[in-house]
Amino acid sequence: MFSYRHGFHAGNHADVLKHFVLIQLLQYMNQKDAAYSYIDTHAGAGVYALDGTFASKNAEYETGIGPLWDRTDMPAALAEYVALIKGMNPSGKLRYYPGSPYCADQVAREQDRLRLYELHPADSKILTDNFRKLDEHKAAQGIRSTVRGKRVLVTRGDGFHELKGLLPPPSRRAVVLCDPPYEDKQDYRKVVEMLNDATKRFPAGTYAIWYPILQRIEARNFAERMKHVKGTEWLNVTLTIRTPGPDGFGGLHSSGMFIVNPPYTLEATLKEVMPYLKEVLGEDAGATFVLESGTAATAPRAGSLQQTENNPRGGLRAPISPRAIGPGGSLRGNNAPTAPRGSLRTSSRPGTPGAATGRPGSPGASYSRPAGAKAVAKLGTDGPRGAGPRKPRRP
Repeated sequence: MFSYRHGFHAGNHADVLKHFVLIQLLQYMNQKDAAYSYIDTHAGAGVYALDGTFASKNAEYETGIGPLWDRTDMPAALAEYVALIKGMNPSGKLRYYPGSPYCADQVAREQDRLRLYELHPADSKILTDNFRKLDEHKAAQGIRSTVRGKRVLVTRGDGFHELKGLLPPPSRRAVVLCDPPYEDKQDYRKVVEMLNDATKRFPAGTYAIWYPILQRIEARNFAERMKHVKGTEWLNVTLTIRTPGPDGFGGLHSSGMFIVNPPYTLEATLKEVMPYLKEVLGEDAGATFVLESGTAATAPRAGSLQQTENNPRGGLRAPISPRAIGPGGSLRGNNAPTAPRGSLRTSSRPGTPGAATGRPGSPGASYSRPAGAKAVAKLGTDGPRGAGPRKPRRP
């Protein structure tokens, strides 16, 4: 049950996708003054030493943050993500990589609340110690909170179960990140059940689900099952860095982020960033990405995009009619078979992509790191997540 340690995979391509998207979600929430809750159901240790025993074993960060470290041509939003990581590596050398709790702590504001859950006893203790050290560092510099209550609470517990007691949050604003290890095949079922329950308790919440793309049946049908959570809008983005091996081995090659109730600015940002990540992190001709969005129990919007084999230059192809969308909603080209009659609906997202002010990388947007971030180089560290058969429910 406790065999998974994220330290072995810290900073890989899956972490890049997950943490980049998470930062975009929180930056969007920051545009309103009202406080919000950030809830992390599987928080991990918070900080990982890339030169430690765990991370250095397979050096998976070389498939993710490593190739981005010295790049100077990144899209502005991606550059902000890399700048956050460089802030915890003041020497300029890539030694430490943050988990999602640290990313959230750096982006969220003083009035926002972080509720972090981790079941693994060792990682839970490291996470608690790390935030205690950050609090001590701030206190030593005379930084005092101006709001009542505990800003960060770390709990050793099952995030799937604990989430029920947190929804709806007092502020009626929340981002929930759920990224279980998926070593237990029951995690796929638990995520879908969690989404169905959470969206009933708090329909307005933003829910971000990270998932691996594997050969197992649960992984292949996972995103399709989440698309049928009732009464929600969704966005699904995946990144593949290489062709999967015929036996399914060779390490994680693909992962995805599924967002329920995404900000309307997110899709435009990903259209800019995903081709760049595919180009820089891709290892062979199998490197690709998928970006699609829609509403519950419908096919993706006509504006959904996918990197396709018949577009070798890496550009984006958008269908001009629903006929271009194949079964399952992914764009397959104009010669793809037409989906069954009545299975496609298209709609347009309100607003103009990228119109909201304050989006990372837009004019006037800014990013600031709270005091105490430098001390993370002294924090404790831990030394993609893996996946039998279950048929998807009929919508």
